[in-house]
Amino acid sequence: MLSIENSNLSVDDIYFFLDNPHEVKLNTVLRKKIILSYERSQKIAKNSSPVYGINTGFGPLCTKRISSDETKILQRNLLLSHSVGVGDPIDPELSRIMLLCKIISLSKGFSGVSIELLERLIYFFQNNLTPYVPEKGSVGASGDLAPLAHLFLPVIGEGFFWNGEEKVESEIILKKHKLKSLDLNAKEGLALINGTQFILSHAIKAISKLEYIFDLADLASAMTLEGFQGSLAPFRKELHELRPFKGSIKVAKRISGLLKDSENSNSHIDCERVQDPYSIRCTPQVHGASRNALSHLKELVNVEINSVTDNPIILDDDLTISGGNFHGQPLALAIDYLKIATSEIGNISDRRSYLLLEGLHGLPPMLTKNPGLNSGFMITQYTTAALVSENKSLCFPSSADSIPTGMGQEDHVSMGSISGRICLKVINNLEKIIAIELLLASQALEYRRPNRFSTPIEKTFSRIRKNIKKLEDDRMLNTDIDQMISLIENHDLNVYPEL
Repeated sequence: MLSIENSNLSVDDIYFFLDNPHEVKLNTVLRKKIILSYERSQKIAKNSSPVYGINTGFGPLCTKRISSDETKILQRNLLLSHSVGVGDPIDPELSRIMLLCKIISLSKGFSGVSIELLERLIYFFQNNLTPYVPEKGSVGASGDLAPLAHLFLPVIGEGFFWNGEEKVESEIILKKHKLKSLDLNAKEGLALINGTQFILSHAIKAISKLEYIFDLADLASAMTLEGFQGSLAPFRKELHELRPFKGSIKVAKRISGLLKDSENSNSHIDCERVQDPYSIRCTPQVHGASRNALSHLKELVNVEINSVTDNPIILDDDLTISGGNFHGQPLALAIDYLKIATSEIGNISDRRSYLLLEGLHGLPPMLTKNPGLNSGFMITQYTTAALVSENKSLCFPSSADSIPTGMGQEDHVSMGSISGRICLKVINNLEKIIAIELLLASQALEYRRPNRFSTPIEKTFSRIRKNIKKLEDDRMLNTDIDQMISLIENHDLNVYPEL
């Protein structure tokens, strides 16, 4: 049975727990570790030797000693004073991922928090009590302070929960569940707000979306190749074995599988065309490079899910280390890399869409039977061009910037929270770009009949045509685009991940 005790939890496991929240439990092993760590933190709080954040102030105020009598006030004040987030709220699913990842991190027994606190967080998670978190305010070190402070305000009876699509004062929801707000003990407030869970939740969401979208991009490119009647030679495994990048090999194999036994492809195998444009024949190299970036981030995220990222870390009775495990740089760099990789999938998709509109190789200009009177799909490419340009502008690496905070105590920060937020915007734009390529490719296939396509392409074409009819004369195309986007967002298209 999957347990949060596992030291090799993955992105898939996070989504398992989201779907099965009552599987999040503290077993006997975890309880012993948590209790021991809590006892150590309380002993330190009463000790005369200064230990950061337990019996001292925070950040640049770390030299200010705090008495044991003031400890609870200090921890409560920490959540209140750090709740400075602004902007729109993050998606509730992201809040739940943050909450889950914090539970996993704290349960490892190096953070000095009580069983009572962890059980309250688990209760929130299991009962879908999702805190309201503003999207902006974190610089990605000392962890995601502002969003995490907002995430845990309800623990002390402050802040807001989601109630459907509305935010409701936490006090109202706590009363409904017959829960009292908690008094935080030494180290507990700091343990809650120190960490990378905001960055991590965005990275997890990006990975979960892109594994589907990258498969969909392969499918769209295969449909475009069928419509354009391009060559299958650039997808042969013999070519890619000579430059064996994993991503390229995978994409070439997928597209070969998607087009296997296509009557349409076989019909022009001996045509006079020497080679296709790069956006057709270099699909394995471009899509593959983006897949390599996704694999890299996934590897790092799997490490982060299983890590302790607060500060200080209580290792044993005699060793407490104030370090920098909260720094978001390991994820920030890779998320920025993925941001660019995602943008490039949209860039090459736009080029393929453009090819389909040029009136080449038996396709009518703008994919309409009466060009001139009809504009056909001409302006849809303007939309992809706009989205591609927007994505390019969003690709500035946030992690390349650092603005000192905390009166110079925090003099290098990751900005990984910004990387994560913007990466999801780029992904959202990519969905729309791919939707338009699928729309155009479906229209192009209409002009290759009576040829039969491969089984995956025929099935995809049929699924699309159940919702979006062939364009005969000009009509409002935003309805068609919205319908295609809906098919993508609802995972209504089989992307054949097994290939």
